[in-house]
Amino acid sequence: MNRSGSVRAGVVELVDTPDLGSGGLCRGGSSPSTRTNINSARKVLKTAFSNRPFTVKKNMQVTEKLSKGLKRELEIIVTAKDLATKLADQLEEMKGRVQLKGFRQGKVPVAHLRKLYGKSVMSDIIQNEVTQSSDKALKDRKERPAFQPQIKMTEDEKEIEQILEGQMDLAYMMAYEILPDFEMADFAKMKVEKLVAEVSADEIDKGVDEIVENSISFKAVERGARDGDRLTLDFVGKLDGETFEGGTAEGAFLVLGKKSFIDGFEDGLMGAKAGDDLTVEGNFPDDYNAEHLAGKTAQFDVSVKEVGEATKPEVNDDFAKTVGFEDLGALRDAVEGGIKQEQEGYGRDKIKKNIMDALDEAHDFDLPPSLVDNEFSGIWEQVTHKMGDDSKNFGEDGEPTEDEARAKYQKIAERRVCLGLVLSQIAEKNEIKISDEEVSTALGERIRQFPGQEQQVIEFYQKNPSAVAEIRAPLLEEKVVDFLLELMQVEEKTVSREELLAIDEDEE
Repeated sequence: MNRSGSVRAGVVELVDTPDLGSGGLCRGGSSPSTRTNINSARKVLKTAFSNRPFTVKKNMQVTEKLSKGLKRELEIIVTAKDLATKLADQLEEMKGRVQLKGFRQGKVPVAHLRKLYGKSVMSDIIQNEVTQSSDKALKDRKERPAFQPQIKMTEDEKEIEQILEGQMDLAYMMAYEILPDFEMADFAKMKVEKLVAEVSADEIDKGVDEIVENSISFKAVERGARDGDRLTLDFVGKLDGETFEGGTAEGAFLVLGKKSFIDGFEDGLMGAKAGDDLTVEGNFPDDYNAEHLAGKTAQFDVSVKEVGEATKPEVNDDFAKTVGFEDLGALRDAVEGGIKQEQEGYGRDKIKKNIMDALDEAHDFDLPPSLVDNEFSGIWEQVTHKMGDDSKNFGEDGEPTEDEARAKYQKIAERRVCLGLVLSQIAEKNEIKISDEEVSTALGERIRQFPGQEQQVIEFYQKNPSAVAEIRAPLLEEKVVDFLLELMQVEEKTVSREELLAIDEDEE
């Protein structure tokens, strides 16, 4: 679709087409099951039921009340005669197995069962009839709802009683939006740019230098501290004479010249020797994440435990062996390989975004408002939560107004829904699927990210099928991207490493 808006790194979340690998396109959470007892009878008549598989129903009347754009509204009627027949059949089936005091098994009169259990059984029947009739209506019309259909029934108490007694037709309205039909673009005619970068000798040198820096050792000396020395410190920070959270440490390391502490702290330690006790000042930046410290000057009582002089290893074959390589050449090859892999990852993200931009530009069709609204709600919740965490407000300190932000993220929501539907249709029509084995492998990788908490993570995914769908979706997306790369005209462009790694404004 030709709309402005962006998505981070061009990676589209298929949030509106869960479990795409199985070919399912309809999103909508499952409604809670209705309790099958007399107390739930009225609740059954007022609840929208989940769209799940069942036997096709034949006896029903369907009348279209609204067909506007993607919106549909149907009136569905299941006759009282059909309800009564089903009730009689179920009560007759119960008769053979129910045991009641005063009656032999199988000899309880149906009329007595109706008096005791009639409404409870009818509530089950109504639930099944709503489920079956609504599903059959959609199948007969060859429509796929974009979101969970909304079911509306009578709320009149007398009518409810008549339906439960099998004396009145079960009539309800079903409102929903359908997934749009649209023409797929000719992918073979689409051009996308692939950015690539060569790995220079200077970049390899920098990579080796980083390894060397991490291999520096420190030897205790008695002289005053200078640039490059590592100090071992105990300190207590105070603000207006009072200690503050996070301002105290023991055995902390500080390499002078690295500027790893707040401004001014290192300056007060230049020339310090082991055993010195001194007070230094440090200035917290104005944008410091702890608001009560931002822009403040604190005093630190510091005890210098050790001054260590750096010993930098010589870069040669012997050094390479200390870090696990046969020789210096092998070390440089490994560094080059790591840089290439990193650059390929960035290049992959760039071309994915280019593909998404191309797909968005090439497709223009009506979007189901419910999907867009749901996607926007998720985005907006994240945006407002982050603003709260960052103590920011709309329209202040250069931030956009709320209306401006809403307009921006509305376009992003529209883009995501559009791309989700396009990618979903590509996957479905080309039978691109994700196997259970692939999901299990990805799940295993996710679990390994939480060492010591593996069992809790496993239980979380076992209890939350939607979380497993979140693992499946990006796997399918990668397969669809690979499929499109085989069809599209890919034009390589060589750029510098800086250009490749640069983050575009609309990728943030």
